[in-house]
Amino acid sequence: MIKHTGAVVLAAGSGSRMQSKIKKQYLEIEGKPLIYYALQAFEQSSVEQVVLVAAPGDEDYCRREIVETYQFHKVKKIIGGGKERYHSVFYGLQQLDLCDYVLIHDGARPFVTPYMIERALDGARTYQACVVGMPVKDTIKISDSNGYAEYTPNRKSVWMIQTPQAFSFPLIREAYEKLLQQTEVSVTDDAMAVETFMNKKVKLIPGSYYNIKITTPEDLKTAEVFLKDQSYKEF
Repeated sequence: MIKHTGAVVLAAGSGSRMQSKIKKQYLEIEGKPLIYYALQAFEQSSVEQVVLVAAPGDEDYCRREIVETYQFHKVKKIIGGGKERYHSVFYGLQQLDLCDYVLIHDGARPFVTPYMIERALDGARTYQACVVGMPVKDTIKISDSNGYAEYTPNRKSVWMIQTPQAFSFPLIREAYEKLLQQTEVSVTDDAMAVETFMNKKVKLIPGSYYNIKITTPEDLKTAEVFLKDQSYKEF
């Protein structure tokens, strides 16, 4: 039986920390908007369909200036996001048709690659739930409520988590349905929804140290260096 794949790409954030009047997903890096790079990686991957979740009111702009301009044929639907990230993810999941495995990706991570997407899909097929990430390079300190270092976890067991995060579609759909029934939500990523509401372990698989999230003006400068170098495409 053929298993179908889809992706939800999130581009609904306001980017308040970017200190720009232009939403960060539309800021240009090397002549193209930030969201272009993530969508291009999915266009070149084996993923069959993409739902792009834009800021409410930006749907037509995204269709005209992003999807049609750059001919992203795999973007089948463009919808408005919700108040919080988890609302946007759920709205995106609701729009996927005939999907067995789904990747959820933050559009503010432009250095995702087709190789990384395929690793995540393979992880979802094998483990039902996986996330890409990388072991931390720095020593990590856990602080107490007063800002003092309380303990130091073993660096070998600490990962920084990235996206895409990939899942069996029924698993992540049910996890979000249960999450949305809660009055207080403290889930910070998709994996945590599965861990919390489905009691399911999530496999960690290698992403890339290039796979940074663009959040501040300093990140834009780093992104320009990565794009000129092009080494990120090998991962």
